[in-house]
Amino acid sequence: MLDKKKTVTALKPGEDRAIFLGLGMILSSVMMYFVLGVTILRSYADSVWTEEGVCVILNSTVTADMNCSYNCGSECWRDSKYPCLQVYVSVNNTGRVSRLSHNEETQDTSSECFYVPRCQKDSVAMHVMIMNISERLKVNQQVTCYYDPSEQQENVILMRLYDQTVVFHSLLWPSSMLIGGALVIVMVKLTQYLSRLCEEIGKIKR
Repeated sequence: MLDKKKTVTALKPGEDRAIFLGLGMILSSVMMYFVLGVTILRSYADSVWTEEGVCVILNSTVTADMNCSYNCGSECWRDSKYPCLQVYVSVNNTGRVSRLSHNEETQDTSSECFYVPRCQKDSVAMHVMIMNISERLKVNQQVTCYYDPSEQQENVILMRLYDQTVVFHSLLWPSSMLIGGALVIVMVKLTQYLSRLCEEIGKIKR
C-alpha cells in the first residue's frame, strides 16, 4: 500500500507537467495560426492571379532608369537607379497582350517594371542583373504564368508569392503541434481514467 501511494504521488506532478506541455503546444499552434493568417494566408487569399496559363514572350525591353533609395547607415538614405524591364506576353495564345510582372509584390511596387531589385549603391550590378533576366526571358519564349480569370487585372505574374505548396507547408507545423498537444492531453486523461478504473476494480475484488 505504501509503495502504491508513493507511485500515485510521483505520477501526479508528471501528469500535471504533461497536461501543461500539451496546453502549451496548443497555445503555441494557435498563435502560429494567427501569425500565418495575418501574413501568408491573407496574401494568398487576396491574390487575384489564381488561374495558371501559358505566356508567350512577345517583347522584353529596358525602357528607362527608375530611382530608388538604399540605406547607408542610421537615418541615412541615398539615391540609386535600376533599369526598368518591361515584358509583354500573350496569354494562352488568345491574342490578349498583357504586361508581365515577377510576382504580386512586384506588381504592387511597380506596375510598369517586370522586376524591382533590392536597391543598392552599385547601380551597375543592378543593371547586369536586369539584363540577365531579360536574356533568360528571351531564351524561354514560353513560360508558366498566372492571370486574373475575371480580367479585372490586366497584368499577369510569372509566379505567385505564396502558392498552395507554400500554404500547405506553412500550416503543416502548427497543425502537427496542435495535434501533438491534443494527443498528450488525451493520453494523460486516458491514463488517469484507466488508473481510476483499475483502482475501482481492485476495491470490488477486495
